[in-house]
Amino acid sequence: MSDTAQKPGDMSAAPAGKTNVTKRGGGDPASRGRTTIADGVVEKIAGLAARDVDGVHAMGSGLSRTFGAVRDKVPGGSKSVSRGVKAEVGEVQTALDLEIVVEYGVSIADTARAVRENVIVAVERMTGLEVVEVNIAVSDVKLPDDEDDDEQESRLQ
Repeated sequence: MSDTAQKPGDMSAAPAGKTNVTKRGGGDPASRGRTTIADGVVEKIAGLAARDVDGVHAMGSGLSRTFGAVRDKVPGGSKSVSRGVKAEVGEVQTALDLEIVVEYGVSIADTARAVRENVIVAVERMTGLEVVEVNIAVSDVKLPDDEDDDEQESRLQ
């Protein structure tokens, strides 16, 4: 066996003018084309991630929750997981504004920190976008003696 033996797939020793592989396109196939992500997609991911945090009772202001309860009762309507979330999505970055209702007795600062961390991890993992900021507005506190939202929604029938 000689030192100039050609290994499978090695084209360095191929005769001049002959190639074994036809190359099409340019670059890595995964980099051909463009992916765009709608604001609503990021809003849904963020809304679900925020609701997963202990201490978050609901999302959105009282008015948006009321309209949402009515919309949920309409046949064909579905629960809006993006309620209380607004996203601005660019090509490689996104910024989010969340409005939450916390349960009475929890640390608002700790809850907001946990929401921010959970949202950033979920959005960046699922979309590949860099989350540049997550602004959180606490619009209400759910008191232990408040009527449940379910009871209020049932009166709207």
